[in-house]
Order: sequence, then C-alpha cells, then structure tokens
Amino acid sequence: MPAVTVEDLTVLPRLHAPGLGDTVRPVQGVTTAPRGFEGEGFPVRRAFAGVDLSLLDPFVHMDQMGEVEYAPGEPKGTPWHPHRGFETVTYMIDGVMDHQDSQGGGGSITNGDTQWMTAGSGMLHIETPPEWLVASGGLFHGVQLWVNLPRDQKWATPRYQDLRSSQLGLVTTADAGALARIIAGDVAGHTGPGSTHTPMAMVHGSLAPGARLDLPWNPEFNALVYVLAGTGTVGLERTPVQAGQLAVLGAGDFVSVSAADRQDGRTPTMEVLVLGGRPIREPVAWGGPFVMNTKAEVLQAFEDFQKGRMGQVPVVHGLSNDVTEG
Repeated sequence: MPAVTVEDLTVLPRLHAPGLGDTVRPVQGVTTAPRGFEGEGFPVRRAFAGVDLSLLDPFVHMDQMGEVEYAPGEPKGTPWHPHRGFETVTYMIDGVMDHQDSQGGGGSITNGDTQWMTAGSGMLHIETPPEWLVASGGLFHGVQLWVNLPRDQKWATPRYQDLRSSQLGLVTTADAGALARIIAGDVAGHTGPGSTHTPMAMVHGSLAPGARLDLPWNPEFNALVYVLAGTGTVGLERTPVQAGQLAVLGAGDFVSVSAADRQDGRTPTMEVLVLGGRPIREPVAWGGPFVMNTKAEVLQAFEDFQKGRMGQVPVVHGLSNDVTEG
C-alpha cells in the first residue's frame, strides 16, 4: 500500500495529543461493509451500507475499490455514465486509473493521487484502467467517496481537480508512530489540496503496530473512521475494528485510532480513512447516479441525461460513444 510514504516521520510536523478540556469522540456504532461489484465488474466494499444517511451527512456513498491483484486481461473500469448534484472523490492507493469527462477534464491517477470531480449541474464521465495495465495485470486499490452538495450548489458548473500525491499535507503524531495524509480540509492548521464546496476533511492514516493516531477534529463536523487494512481500536473505549469496518463517532474535539500490537504479514500497518464534514441537513432524493433534494429533480435528471443535456461523449477513434445509466 504505497500511496505516499515518508522514510523518516520525525522530519514531519507533529500533531498535538488531546489535552485538558479536549474530548475524544466516542464510538456510536460499527458496521461491516458488504462486498459487491461495480462498473464492468471490479470488486468493491460498500463502506456506508446499512448506516443512516443522517449520520453520514454530508457524505452519501463510499466504495473501497479492491484491494485486488489482477491477472493479465482482468482489470476493469466503468462505462460512460452521468452524475448530477454531488461530487465524486476518487483516491488511488495502488494501481492506475484513467478518467475522462464530457467537459474535457480528466487524466491519470496513481499511488496517492486524487480525482475530485464536481458533477454539479450534470456531466458524463468514464473511469478505466489504462490499456497497458489491462494487458499486464497488477494491483488495484482505491476509494471513491460521494460528497453531497447543498441545494444552492447542486447546479454549480462542473469542475475537475487533479490532486497529485506530492500536494498532500503530511503530518505525524507526537511519537512519530503514525503518518497522516491530509487530502482535503484543515487538521490543526495543516491543510490538504482538495477544494471543497461542502466544508469537510479527508485523511488517510497509516499506523505502525501499537501506535495511536490522535487527530484534532472540527467540532462542527461529523466523524467517520473506515478501516482500509489491518486491525485496531477506535476511541478511548477501545472499540475493536478491522479491515472493511466503519466506525461512526459522536461529538468531540479529537478522533483517536489505535493499531493492534500485531498486524498480519500482508498488512504491516493499520490503514484508516478518516472523514468528516459539516452536515447539510437538507432532504436527500437519491436515484442511481443522481443525488438531489426531491424525487421530481431526480426524474428531471434522468430525462436531461436521456435527451443529451448533460453533455456528449467525446468521439474516440474506433470506439462507440454510447452511454449507460450505471
């Protein structure tokens, strides 16, 4: 799991630990993500399955893509499909993914890079492994998060952010036992490169065996901890968590995660994704690739897509420009 690594964590800025008057957020519940398939058949874990949307707000959906080692010819992506009313955040941990959209945005992301696509008023996009990776096979692991947009921003002009791994904010704990990569938001004055419509923070943490990660967390934000790999505990009550599980936290000033003293041989460190944002607290009408405020707006989105109002697929030499509603 390369993402972004630092040989000597002691050279990084240090996060302060909880002090007098600080509250470590308690665990309200833990769920296990079911497995499924997305796009043309790549394996995912549905990280938010079974969790009340009010506890996730401003987030609505997250898939852990992989971790899978593809044989030659096996790598898969998605066909062209539409989105409206929210943002997709694709964070690549291992492997390579290419992206293209109907607005002319896109590019290739690999170890630690992020594609941040604001669908806003509507657009089409496609995510596929490059041809050379399809031919060779290889490791594939990443996360796609859906961030809701407030009512007055659902019709924002579509936008694409190409965030390189070299731009991430890197910090460590007081004892240099954990590495925190800040993708978006502010953590104790340290910021990530992602520009967000909805105030939020997104952090990928790597914890050495026995290490503890204390993240100062905006009290106005909710807080979620998803375990990408390894085992450990969350909160002062030391609630056990393992790969594929999501912990929903209560109110407080800090998010605290501890890695078990022993990790399995495949995963030398505990890997977690910590998410939080200011709840939007607006009605959510969700239909397939559209996240709106009312059912009528979702039906309108389907009609607009079918009539080509969300853009056209660029004509590529020798390829069809048909789209699907996936």
